[in-house]
Order: sequence, then structure tokens, then C-alpha cells
Amino acid sequence: MSILVNKETRVLVQGITGREGSFHAAQMIAAGTEVVAGMTPGRGGEWVLDGKVPIFDTVKQAVDVTEVNTSVIFVPASVAADSISEAAEAGIDLIVCITEGIPVKDMIQTCAGLQKTQSRLIGPNCPGIISPGESLVGIIPVGITMPGKIGIISRSGTLTYEILYALKRVSLGVSTCVGIGGDAIKGADFVEILELFEDDPHTDSVILIGEIGGIDEEHAAEMIMTKFSKPVYGFIAGLSAPPGKRMGHAGAIIEGGTGGAQQKIEALTQAGVKVATNPGQVVNLILKK
Repeated sequence: MSILVNKETRVLVQGITGREGSFHAAQMIAAGTEVVAGMTPGRGGEWVLDGKVPIFDTVKQAVDVTEVNTSVIFVPASVAADSISEAAEAGIDLIVCITEGIPVKDMIQTCAGLQKTQSRLIGPNCPGIISPGESLVGIIPVGITMPGKIGIISRSGTLTYEILYALKRVSLGVSTCVGIGGDAIKGADFVEILELFEDDPHTDSVILIGEIGGIDEEHAAEMIMTKFSKPVYGFIAGLSAPPGKRMGHAGAIIEGGTGGAQQKIEALTQAGVKVATNPGQVVNLILKK
């Protein structure tokens, strides 16, 4: 009852010996995720988290020994792009990069290299993925979620949490929530995840959370209009943002007359998406369907 991650997901944590990696690895295990390996160069042979998780020096070693199929990355921005590449070269199916602040030039090179592999990248600068009751890969708080049939795709971590909690308060759950991240250069976009939700029989509708900057939402609107059969609800952050000012995320900026919130709202509305004027209204739109 999910996309991307489920009970069969076997997770490697790159950077598991760091403060963030260690903390969130424990949270993932508590959520029922199969965290089967960690990776920190020079620490191979050690065990962490009360002896539950072995550490390897390389991703390839972890893959060979534990048959991981998913990696989540908690390493400094200066080495995060290399960590993504290493996971892809080792044959990891799904790579989730939480790290923010990765240099754009590093991500351009890394994304180009990913095209030659079978790996799918989520992020960077994202909260990860959760299929409640099945698997958590990332930093999304489990307590604000519940299983259900609503899919969520979001560029904003904070807005994701707000809407997840609002849904739970009225006993609405999600099949899978995917935080794709707010950077200008990233892995999977709205269209790629919408395609997965379209094919998922356990997802009845989708919430799309966008923001100013880029044209991802416009591309999503084109896909929704022609190839998506399920109801979509949306919210676009940054309606009052001034042109030329970056608002939080690296990709959240209006430049050259493109990327504005109103343009995105109009494109989505024309595609049949019910767009809320504030995050709290999303739930009301769903309840009124």
C-alpha cells in the first residue's frame, strides 16, 4: 500500500556515526524500518545502535553483505554529492539525500552521472519518504502520520509536516509521502512521483505542495491534465514573495518573469487541481470532495 518504500525496504545509512545520522537511524528503526547497515569510511567492522547495525567502509561492501536496496544520506554538504554517486555506482535502487547546501556544480555533475545508472534519487535537501506503518526513510516524524490512501508530494518539509498533521487530526491517512526537496538541481520531480501514484492502486488522491521558483509545478500541471486520472489537491507557497529574492530553499526564487506563485496556481487550476489558499484549507478541500 505504498510507492518507493515498504516493508521490503532494506536501508543503508550513509553517515550513521554522525549526530544526525545516528539519531534518525534510531527513529527509522523505531518506525519499523529495516535499517540493515551503516557506512562511514574508517569505521568498518564496528556496530552501532546497541549492536543492531553493522558499519562498513564503503557502500559496495554494505551492498554485498547485507543486500541493501535503499540508501539515506546524512553527510556534510562538501561530500554529499560523492556519497550519492557512490551509492549509485554500488547499484542502490533508491537514494534519499537529506543533506542541504550541496554546491550546485556538484549536483549538476552528480545528476548527469545518475542518468547512466538505474538508481532513483530523492532530494537533496529533503525530509525523505514515509509509508506509514511500513517504512520511514528520512526525518519525517512518525507521530504526525497515519496509514491511508492519500499520496503527498512536496518541495517543502515544514509544509509537509503541517499538512500531514492536519490530515491525521481528521482521521485521513497517507499511502506514501515523498519530500522531493527544494533545491534547483535535484533528483525526482513532481511528474516522476505522480507517475508512480497513478499506477498505485492504494492511492486514491494526491496532494501536491509546491512553492515559487522553477517550472516543476507547471510541468506537473501538464501531466495532470493529460495523463493523471486521480483527484489532485494543491498548495503553492510564496504568493507574496518579491521577484529576485530567494525565499528559504535554493530553488525558491522568481527570476526572469518565471517561477511566480500565481503562474503556478493558474496552471494547476487549469489542469483541474483544487488549489488551497493556505495550508489549512487543503484538508477542507478534500473533505468537500
